[in-house]
Amino acid sequence: MPKRTIATDRAPKAIGPYSQAVDLGDFVFVSGQIPLDPTTQQLALGDIKIQTERVLRNVQGIVESAGLSLANVVRTTVFLTDLDEFPAMNEVYSGFFPTDPPARSTVQVAALPKGVKIEIDAIARR
Repeated sequence: MPKRTIATDRAPKAIGPYSQAVDLGDFVFVSGQIPLDPTTQQLALGDIKIQTERVLRNVQGIVESAGLSLANVVRTTVFLTDLDEFPAMNEVYSGFFPTDPPARSTVQVAALPKGVKIEIDAIARR
């Protein structure tokens, strides 16, 4: 199956030379999402809960644009600038994946684009 890029207005426009996601038939690879509001391209300012909510809404918009749902997500990577915020992030995250959550890694990083607190990428399977 040929590679198809996903571009949707349900997530922020790419801010660099990458696609929001790449659809390879059985798998959709979602680029790392930061808490940018897709309608304004402005950052969702606030605590880690607000930023996590916005990031996961962006992931959801991309996955749904590929004809899937968050239930199809099999793997995520969460990048946090402060692991002390893990419990609050996890509280919001668990609401998006209430049953059969995907495999996940969470890592602390020194910095993220635009100074945000969180970035999440995902892989979904048909």
